[in-house]
Amino acid sequence: MKFTLQARDAQTSARCGLIQTDHGEIETPIFMPVGTVGSVKGVYHRDLVEDFNARIILGNTYHLYLRPGLEILHKAGGLHKFCGWERPILTDSGGFQVFSLSKIRKITEEGCIFQSHIDGSRHIFTPENNMDTQRIIGADIVMALDECCPGDADRKYAEKSLALTEKWLSRCIKHFNETEPLYGYSQSLFPIVQGCIYPDLRRKAAENIAALNPDGCAIGGLAVGEPTEKMYEVLEILHPILPQDKPRYLMGVGTPANILEAIERGVDMFDCVMPTRNGRNGMLFTWEGTINIRNKKWEDDFSPIDPQGTSFVDRSYTKAYLRHLTIAGEMLAAQIASEHNLAFYLDVVRKAREHILAGDFAEWKKSVIKKIESRL
Repeated sequence: MKFTLQARDAQTSARCGLIQTDHGEIETPIFMPVGTVGSVKGVYHRDLVEDFNARIILGNTYHLYLRPGLEILHKAGGLHKFCGWERPILTDSGGFQVFSLSKIRKITEEGCIFQSHIDGSRHIFTPENNMDTQRIIGADIVMALDECCPGDADRKYAEKSLALTEKWLSRCIKHFNETEPLYGYSQSLFPIVQGCIYPDLRRKAAENIAALNPDGCAIGGLAVGEPTEKMYEVLEILHPILPQDKPRYLMGVGTPANILEAIERGVDMFDCVMPTRNGRNGMLFTWEGTINIRNKKWEDDFSPIDPQGTSFVDRSYTKAYLRHLTIAGEMLAAQIASEHNLAFYLDVVRKAREHILAGDFAEWKKSVIKKIESRL
């Protein structure tokens, strides 16, 4: 993997670049649609490519490990071939999913013991078998196994959690370097910066990771219960420490406004389930603000879903029609809303990139952020 930094904003820490992988190029800033079990829920790959020009999607190691399982993925030749996606894929380590299973998992020095949410069977992720798992899945970019520390953790817990994450990282790197990709293309390993909301712990984690000179860096443990302003403060702390010539990936964040704020603070890559999850529940993100399409006010609104939208669904369907489908419980409603939201998220990062290149990102961001944060 190669990353080329192409431009910086003069007034902020925003930047844009180009990631080159064996499955194609990724222009940054970039949003990665979440394909948890090998699919972006309710959306055809055709639409991701032809309508939104999504350059990369994300798969989830925990879910893919449990189902369909490593044997099937290996026989298929990896996730790319299994799901028919020819562009880059990133996999998380499953650490966040294991974190969310707090009642049915146990963290040890060796790894994380957990029960399947599907059938209750017991499993363990160690740094070594987690790297093997992600080799079999075959993503272009893989994450180190970490413990995702709660956003409201006390200092003692955060210190202990970071120490464990750093021990696991050393083991991940060692095992990753001792193994080879399985399918004839290269893979890159990103360490994850943890440390909760404690500035000195975040600095320590970032300095240790920067010294490793990885292909890229992930930032975890944010948007997990801490105030939003704390997240922004952490990003400001990390920006001067993390390598300037490597991409930064903020895991699991967030709203369109969160993404613009993070771009302003030097982040390059994002993923979040909000576009599809919220879409399935009738929430639409637009350039005019957020819409609850179930509200009666949209019943006879025959304007496009988003007059400024650029996707096929924005050109084809009205708010009134989408509200009708939603109220009727028609499955097409969830698909239209999901596609609209994904197209909007990708449009946000695409426009951010255009304005960084044009040299007016700060002014543009200021002009749009209040609108996209508003409720219509």
